[in-house]
Amino acid sequence: METQYNQRSPAVKRLMREAQEMSTATKDYFAQPLEDNLFEWHFTVRGPSDTDYQGGIYHGRIILPTDYPMKPPNIIVLTPNGRFEVGKKICLSISGHHPESWQPSWSIRTALLAIIGFMPTPGEGTIGSLNYSPEERRKLALSSVQFTCDQCGNPSLLLRVSGETQEDQEEERRQNAATQLEAKEIAKTMSISSPTDETAPKSKDQSESEANGTANSGLSREIVERKKASKAAQERFRQKLLARTKGLTGLDLKIASSNSNRAHQPNIPPAGIDPLGQQPRGAARNRQQEVPGLNSLYDYLIIFLVVAISALLYRRLHGFQADEQVMS
Repeated sequence: METQYNQRSPAVKRLMREAQEMSTATKDYFAQPLEDNLFEWHFTVRGPSDTDYQGGIYHGRIILPTDYPMKPPNIIVLTPNGRFEVGKKICLSISGHHPESWQPSWSIRTALLAIIGFMPTPGEGTIGSLNYSPEERRKLALSSVQFTCDQCGNPSLLLRVSGETQEDQEEERRQNAATQLEAKEIAKTMSISSPTDETAPKSKDQSESEANGTANSGLSREIVERKKASKAAQERFRQKLLARTKGLTGLDLKIASSNSNRAHQPNIPPAGIDPLGQQPRGAARNRQQEVPGLNSLYDYLIIFLVVAISALLYRRLHGFQADEQVMS
């Protein structure tokens, strides 16, 4: 079988390892792949003790996906048992009906223990479940040892036979108790869930919820229609805009974009303008800045006037001194 599959495939590696680990049958369960198909396994489990299934031997199929263990397997029970439908994919938290609850760390052994742990629990209307009476289940448990599989033969011969010595039997009882306890713990950690059966009676809360949903369905449809109309209007506007801009050049589009941006900007007065009186701020300073070199021209005029006045005063004083000398 190893030469038929890609040895690098994670699914093939995982299934090869699990087949090696479960190659030795136990008294409570056994599973192995078919000789020509690594992705289909046949399993056999013993009915849990102290239940309606005690003494029963139940056989079934496990169909594994090619991306196992990332996705869960499908489980089909072949032996009539009164708990699971025969030949139908049953609904368990560990089966393909609930990939959202599947964990890649679970294995085929975990699935077998889950089947043992879930058998005494009520079906609660899940897919592939049955609710036979205890008497019918006990009858099916007695007749289950006569079941024969076309591939495997009599499944009751696949489980390990009880030991002959008292010590072997005592060890088997301890192992059986440990297996039953582990199966119950696994069943507790998992939950059987499935879509609501349409044929099942509806509770009062479900009926009220459906009534409210019917009353609000008209409003919901109106909201949906409004959203569709709004999207259609937006699409029409976009098409018109594209048609208008289709014939414009790149420069025209740039100018139009600039004008559009200006239209959305606030009307802010230029710097230096009083927004109330529209008068320039610092008008004198601005006028001076308008004539280059105006400050330096004023400086020259002042200096010239000072020099002229100084010369006049000097000549006046010098004239007074000359008149005084002549008079003397």
